[in-house]
Amino acid sequence: MRQDIASVLIDEAAIQAKVREMAAAISRDYADRELSVVGILKGATVFCADLLRRITVPCTLDFMAISSYGAASRSTGVHRINLDLEGPLIGRHVLLVEDIVDTGLTLRFLREYLIQRTPASLSIAVLLDKPSRRKADVEVEYRGFEIPDEFVVGYGLDYAGKYRNLPDVCILKPEVFAPK
Repeated sequence: MRQDIASVLIDEAAIQAKVREMAAAISRDYADRELSVVGILKGATVFCADLLRRITVPCTLDFMAISSYGAASRSTGVHRINLDLEGPLIGRHVLLVEDIVDTGLTLRFLREYLIQRTPASLSIAVLLDKPSRRKADVEVEYRGFEIPDEFVVGYGLDYAGKYRNLPDVCILKPEVFAPK
């Protein structure tokens, strides 16, 4: 896998420090409330697990799966819910955990979708933010790193199902996903 990596953008130590910082902020903000954490499969799984272990308030955990990329390296803009939540959100404080905000279209779709379930509050935590690609405004309350417009893998992020298990966020070599 390492032969497909152009460079390490964010190393494991920096990621873990940022996750601890984000978890501390979330724990402060929800100090007197129970939190319903909703992780977005599959990309946010590693980030969500690390973040959840460091949040100090009572939490429940559920997952959703949504597709907008398929095997492509760019979002198609069409969203399909592949796995929905098991429980209701009515009156709950919800933290939506996502790996990356790129165009903002997926997060906007998810925010609008979850708001229809009448939670008491809804906030979003993302590890990575790529603002240069934004097409839709979306409010993100907890943001890890701002990154350049590069295709990244590792720490849960993939290309064609691979590279999720890398401990760092890495820039994939363009020839790996270029048409042959």
